Amino acid sequence: MFDLKTEAKWAAWMLLAFLLAFLVPWSHPSIINALTEAFLLLQDYARNHVILCLVPAFFIAGAISVFVSKDAVLRYFGPKANKWLSYTVASVSGSVLAVCSCTVLPLFAGIYTRGAGIGPATAFLYSGPAINVLAIILTAKVLGLEMGLARAGGAVGFSIIVGLLMHLIFLKEEKGKVTEETEKAIPAPSRPLWKNALLLSAMVGFLVTVNMGFLGYWRFAAGGAFLLATTGLSLAWMNRPEAGEWFGETWFYAKLILPLLLAGVLVSGFLLGRPGHPALVPEGWVIALVGGNTIRANLFASVAGAFMYFATLTEVPILQGLMGSGMGKGPALSMLLAGPAVSLPSILVLLKVMGWRKTGAYIGIVVILSTIAGWIYGALF
Repeated sequence: MFDLKTEAKWAAWMLLAFLLAFLVPWSHPSIINALTEAFLLLQDYARNHVILCLVPAFFIAGAISVFVSKDAVLRYFGPKANKWLSYTVASVSGSVLAVCSCTVLPLFAGIYTRGAGIGPATAFLYSGPAINVLAIILTAKVLGLEMGLARAGGAVGFSIIVGLLMHLIFLKEEKGKVTEETEKAIPAPSRPLWKNALLLSAMVGFLVTVNMGFLGYWRFAAGGAFLLATTGLSLAWMNRPEAGEWFGETWFYAKLILPLLLAGVLVSGFLLGRPGHPALVPEGWVIALVGGNTIRANLFASVAGAFMYFATLTEVPILQGLMGSGMGKGPALSMLLAGPAVSLPSILVLLKVMGWRKTGAYIGIVVILSTIAGWIYGALF
């Protein structure tokens, strides 16, 4: 059956591919350099973030979908949940993970598709990469104590404000969720809550410990212990159909998220390159636009940060270099608050998971809050 909408999408992609092939001067040195940077950034991402970050996150998201009862998700994150409890849990659980904006996506998708309210879900989405204790400590050490404190205060406050604003913007839809969930019968969990909590804790323990670079090789020993615990608990408590469903859900999230992430990393590398290796957009353009402490400079820094890809902890040396070249303190904080929480790869995935209206609202809120915070900070310091 002919579907006009589907066929129009195919036609649009074919037209885009034709225009790229026809118009782009691929033999030009700047284009060749940008392509090289794109694939080098993709290689760096694949080596440092897929195996030890994304793959465990996919398994955790699959486990949330299969083993965590919908009742448990709704109790803590649902539209009818206690607001103080839900936003506190979302902020704390996100900060404990200390992951990048891409690694948090499978976890966000897991709780969001299980019925979590848009407010607590986006509070969790922001807090995971933004409230990174190690990154905040490094910020204070490298960029100054006041910058570290401003980043910490802004990130903690933003995670709650972002969630509350998203809840208010989509309040009508959230009320509809309450009615819908009230009418639905929620099946009882297949095993006690403490068993599911222990299994998930073992998986989260693996994700967190193997990515703690400051532990050196000890992180692999700790991660191995958590991996053995996960394997043992899974074999003891899980039957074959459940295991098959778990792997099926894990593969679903991998198919949904990974292609878009890799495409986003390629585009980001093509435009902006790796730290210290400019690509199509010269670093001088960025520095010229973020000097001083005007609203325009802070807004540009927030928008640029929202589209750049920052691997965990890399934002600090990047900002150190930009500030050394003339970037103002206010725009630097704006980029620190917007950059780690959002990126072009994550935007592509969020469009797929929650649609353009919610994605646009989320990005807009993060950019506006970051701009205001940076401008105030720049005026004070």
